[in-house]
Amino acid sequence: MTELTDQTEETGGRRTRGEGRGAAARRASRTGGGAAPSLPYITRKIREYEVLDEEGLSLIEANADLILEEIGIEFREDAEALALWKEAGADVRGERVHFPKGLCREILKTAPSNFTWHARNPERSVHIGGKATVFAPVYGPPFVRDLEGKRRYATIEDFRNFVKLAYMAPSMHSSGGTVCEPVDIPVNKRHLDMVYSHIKYSDKPFMGSVTAPERAEDTIAMAKLVFGDDFVENNCVTLNLINANSPMVFDETMVGALKVYARHNQACVISPFILSGAMSPVTVAGTLTQILAEVLAGASFTQLIRKGAPVLFGTFAASISMQSGAPTFGTPEPSLVSYGAAQLARRLGLPFRTGGSLCGSKVPDAQAAHESANTLNMTLLAGTNFVLHAAGWLEGGLVSSYEKFMIDQDQLGMMQKMAEGVDLSESAQALDAIREVGPGSHYLGCAHTQANFQTAFYRSALADNNSFEQWEIEGEKRVEQRANALARSWLEHYERPPLDPAIDAALLDYIAKKKDSMPDAFT
Repeated sequence: MTELTDQTEETGGRRTRGEGRGAAARRASRTGGGAAPSLPYITRKIREYEVLDEEGLSLIEANADLILEEIGIEFREDAEALALWKEAGADVRGERVHFPKGLCREILKTAPSNFTWHARNPERSVHIGGKATVFAPVYGPPFVRDLEGKRRYATIEDFRNFVKLAYMAPSMHSSGGTVCEPVDIPVNKRHLDMVYSHIKYSDKPFMGSVTAPERAEDTIAMAKLVFGDDFVENNCVTLNLINANSPMVFDETMVGALKVYARHNQACVISPFILSGAMSPVTVAGTLTQILAEVLAGASFTQLIRKGAPVLFGTFAASISMQSGAPTFGTPEPSLVSYGAAQLARRLGLPFRTGGSLCGSKVPDAQAAHESANTLNMTLLAGTNFVLHAAGWLEGGLVSSYEKFMIDQDQLGMMQKMAEGVDLSESAQALDAIREVGPGSHYLGCAHTQANFQTAFYRSALADNNSFEQWEIEGEKRVEQRANALARSWLEHYERPPLDPAIDAALLDYIAKKKDSMPDAFT
């Protein structure tokens, strides 16, 4: 009997392998075979954790100003960008732009401190900024680790599956962007299938293509078929990842995509991609200084394109092994960088992106768990507004893992609970329960416990907290096996959200015409 059959029988309430009313059956009854109802985006009721005082923040800001003025930032192979900077008052020398002190901050005054990221289902729209936290899945891996345990190149079917899982995950607030890279479709055409998959198989907010300006234009065109021209021009319906080519370069691809999205009032996440020691100094302070300089240049450029266009202060920070050069995750220094960057973002009045469930492990093992937990806890406590790579990341971002996705999304539910903070309502004070029980007894049978036990604590759909004997009876399954079974069950029970047939037909027609207009390209 396969795990898929096991899971199906559990969700149907029938016994398998002597499981009876054990932990597996209870987990299945909680999940109902498919996912639980979707939760709203997080509104944090806990304080942000801060690592820098006023003196430290002022020092890093002053050093970033020196970098901008003395060293400058390159905007490569984009004459329009250089002309706009010159007109704005910057000193342009070739492709390098030098910024007078305060210029970028002055330009950024038109950027919104918060905004709504609209989904095609208005009930799924999310807030970006302030006390809001939004989780999105892994982004960018060319490989997957599939449900058969095989590491292989990703396909469009994998892409659709991850969109479906993100749609079903209760604590996932966005279906993300490039949840994996479907290599079975030509490079110049795959973005069309990817954007369509987000629209077709989910009704949560999605991200756009940034691998070429024309692909960004296709994203906008498809979004307008869904939302309407005027709505897109006046509201944010896509978030778009614009990486600085650290150190201190914005290349023509990223600048081109940025210009498309900013012109159409769509949000750009300006994220220096940092491996400290290779792309930035080895120190936390030096890395923070470079990050701030790069973000100031990139974020303010969005306002030269269109005043008021939404933009996020982003960072992706990891350290490297100074022996092998490989990236490392879950270590203290990147956490300190992210905590500090969050403070700098708040001082600028910009929403902040960092973190996720990052790890360097090749499989969803103990290393993956502790590295991801270290990163994810920091992400929440830093006060992050948009969290990319919140679920599914393996092998330093080379692999999207089905099992890791399921384990991570379970942890996101814990973060949702943590963010609620301490309930101080009359019921939560529990004085009646304390009076009823008195000294020397227990609370298991008291009225307060009976009234609240179902919602009192976060209950994992994956963790096994039963006795050794019960675990043994149920097949001695590791968490990866339980995650595998749950992923299979979710995909089996997936139900596509409704999409207007006329919109669907218009999207398919647009895709067909675009694909027919160009030959296949695989580079």
